[in-house]
Amino acid sequence: MFNLEDFCQSMKMLHLIPQVIVLSVAVGSPASSATCLAPQRPFVPSDRSAVVAFANLIRQDFETYIRNIQRHFKCLDAERARAFEETSAVSQEYGRFLRGIGSE
Repeated sequence: MFNLEDFCQSMKMLHLIPQVIVLSVAVGSPASSATCLAPQRPFVPSDRSAVVAFANLIRQDFETYIRNIQRHFKCLDAERARAFEETSAVSQEYGRFLRGIGSE
């Protein structure tokens, strides 16, 4: 059975949607940036003889890390820009919705 009081209470909560969207973009979540995975830090042994023995491999790990972290930053920048564009579109859509129901 339709309960008008519950419906009205639900409608009152709609004003929180823009704040939730903005907060989600600002804070971010692992789910939203799942494609922007940070590379693992290179391992440097604490034993001096191991460092000398594996110097070429360690150097290669550092160079790979630097390349991958640059890709990671680009990915994060692109995701942030996409999220801001989406937030803007959703905010505009929400404004149209509010005007449509006469809440503004």
